[in-house]
Amino acid sequence: MKSGRRVVITGLGVATSLGFSVPELWDALIACRSGISRISSFDADGYASQIAGEVKDFDCEQYFDPKVCKRLDRFSQFALVAANEAIETSGIDFPKESPDRCGVIIGSGIGGLLEIEAQHKRLLERGPRRVSPLMIPKLMINAASAQISIVYGLCGPNTSTVTACASSAHAISDAANIISRGEAEVMISGGAEAAITPLSLAGFCAQKALSTRNDAPEHASRPFDVDRDGFVIGEGAGVVVLEELSHAKKRGVSIYAEFLGAGSSGDAYNIVAPHPDGVGAVASMKRALASAGLNPEDVDYVNAHGTSTPLGDEMEATAIRQLFGDRADTLPVSATKSVTGHLLGASAAVEIVAATKVIETGVIHPTANFETPDPKCNIDCVPNTPREADVRYVISNSFGFGGHNATLALGKFRD
Repeated sequence: MKSGRRVVITGLGVATSLGFSVPELWDALIACRSGISRISSFDADGYASQIAGEVKDFDCEQYFDPKVCKRLDRFSQFALVAANEAIETSGIDFPKESPDRCGVIIGSGIGGLLEIEAQHKRLLERGPRRVSPLMIPKLMINAASAQISIVYGLCGPNTSTVTACASSAHAISDAANIISRGEAEVMISGGAEAAITPLSLAGFCAQKALSTRNDAPEHASRPFDVDRDGFVIGEGAGVVVLEELSHAKKRGVSIYAEFLGAGSSGDAYNIVAPHPDGVGAVASMKRALASAGLNPEDVDYVNAHGTSTPLGDEMEATAIRQLFGDRADTLPVSATKSVTGHLLGASAAVEIVAATKVIETGVIHPTANFETPDPKCNIDCVPNTPREADVRYVISNSFGFGGHNATLALGKFRD
């Protein structure tokens, strides 16, 4: 964003297996308290993986009108609740803003799968006339962005991104670029996912992508540990309020961090496996640094994609070492997914919230469940214990099925 208007983060919001607020998420990350447990929303006894980072005790009607909630799939409900927290923490009063200068971009990898499964069952059992007229507007991935804009009256740029597990990273990048180019003053951006469903779980199990550590759910997600055996599926949402700097200063609002730049790339290798040499990941990180006007030696912390898969973690560690060289021995890297599980298209947004808190607090949250080092993942993954540090510049990685890579760069705000 070197050549455009400066973009800052003024609001943060989440809905995760660790709770419905950023303080709950942050407290759990620092304490290595996992939100992963045995699946409770349906009977998973016949599945190879029976664990997930479920959002428990969630009731959309505690936050919004019941009529609004009934028109939303669970993933859109998460998005709306996380957006509500982000907007409240930003202190922005949208009725006082120009609606055509405020927009929304929410990414999702899968969208309304719960609605698809429910209506397919209704079709088979009760016939086509009993399928809900709300099915299409509930399942479409752009529903989350649309509903946020409707609730808050935001008429500016409004889109959605779909790049698997990089979806919300691309959403935030796109939103920041819109502000930088002068097309909006405020953008609500992030990601949402609610794919803990019978069909989704069966599909990921068939791929052998998930951890089967069913007897110890809270220890199943173990990024960079030699005994990792797959990711743990999660659900939820993360949302940030991005704002043009002078607009934020005029409001007198607190600034959490500055959005400095982003990079993306494609592996052009395999629909599910990452390129083993990490060439796409390295390219993504390099482009993010170039966009931010940073050099590798400027980076103080990396929020890793860190899914706890054998191939993915090895690739990311390889890419980090390629880019940072010997600094990889001491450069702090931690994986938020070790306690939240993998929120698929929402993961990057939750991780940007976590990375922003690292900048704000000067505390690096640890990678939980790291017990036995993997010589193929020879990096400093901040195991199990938080670490105080002066963190000025951060990058956050997200790598999705299809070889979609995205890296976001943040910095401590300096006037």
